[in-house]
Amino acid sequence: MADKNMSGVRVLDFSTMIAGPYCTRLLTDCGTEVIKLEPLGGDDMRKGQPSREGNSTVFGHLNCGKKSIAVDLKSPEGAALVRELVAECDVVVENFRPGVMDRLGLGYESLSAENPALIYCAISGYGQEGPRASQPAYAPIVHAASGYDMTNFHYQGDAGKPAQTGTFIGDVLVAVYAFGAVQTALLNRERTGKGTLVDVALMDSMISLLIYECQKAQIPVASERRLYGPSVTRDGYVNVAAITQRNFENLAAATGHSEWLQDDRFATITARSRFWQELAVEVEGWTSRHTCAECEEILGKAGVPCSRYLEVEDVIEDPQIKSRGVFAEAVDAAGSFLVPNAPFKFSDGSVHLSPKVPQLGEDAGYVFGTLLGRDEAALGRLADAGIIVR
Repeated sequence: MADKNMSGVRVLDFSTMIAGPYCTRLLTDCGTEVIKLEPLGGDDMRKGQPSREGNSTVFGHLNCGKKSIAVDLKSPEGAALVRELVAECDVVVENFRPGVMDRLGLGYESLSAENPALIYCAISGYGQEGPRASQPAYAPIVHAASGYDMTNFHYQGDAGKPAQTGTFIGDVLVAVYAFGAVQTALLNRERTGKGTLVDVALMDSMISLLIYECQKAQIPVASERRLYGPSVTRDGYVNVAAITQRNFENLAAATGHSEWLQDDRFATITARSRFWQELAVEVEGWTSRHTCAECEEILGKAGVPCSRYLEVEDVIEDPQIKSRGVFAEAVDAAGSFLVPNAPFKFSDGSVHLSPKVPQLGEDAGYVFGTLLGRDEAALGRLADAGIIVR
């Protein structure tokens, strides 16, 4: 495989939980050297489930390929050590509430004064400025605050209240935006020599999902949009999305319902928008007589988009997923487990998972010794004083 594209870029990662660590995991997959800075007791995600022999695979999923150091940032000597390390880095990523890093003496203004070429990526719930900037926020809070949960509530029709969201969409989405923003900032630095503050908010990221809804909130629509929900089969559910006119014509032919093409309720896209629920009942009348596999085969051959609803366990074993190498093995102290690769591929194979999950503080020798020039005696003193873990 080719050398990774971002080799030579060093990132100091202060982040925890999901959003920041997933951003830096993607940067690691692309070749950056990411140094994960943890508190002396370790990132709380190390304690999460699922876990084997005290090793959280969720932590591993988010942090494989990184180096680990642990520093007491509230110690003046620890903070000074980290400031020295920042001078050796191209990028800082953090996801604390606005103001926390400033109070530690590690905010953008302070660090960029010493390293003007620094890219400083700050991920937060509501952004670095504004009346809600200092409020605490996790992904479920922002799902509610952004309009995302209420949008889904309205789409559910007969739901009694907004649904719980077990998947933290906001965290992953803001991580991906931060990943792209950091690369944009690095490209700009190549051209200008200047660093910058990158301010990425979960709130802004979640609002960006609501493309149709943001426009509907401003401009009245003649009819509600069509929703492609589950259709019952003999052994589960399928989703059938006959979006275009050709999709619909193929659906009518494949299901043996050519009369739909002459039915004034269904014959055109405009008509189907008005009578969508009636068409959904007709489609389910056909799917309910077939298995999921039969629906996929019959409709797939006809060029009609269709898929059964799969559990994640089934997805891992899916032939399409295996053929693309979507999952790769990560390795921690308890053994190996599967983790999704970055969701994009380069033809030279240069983007891929770096499998090793770091143990807490295991790279103290490299970071403080090789990079910062501390000898063994100095490292021992720092560890004995409770300033670092080694």
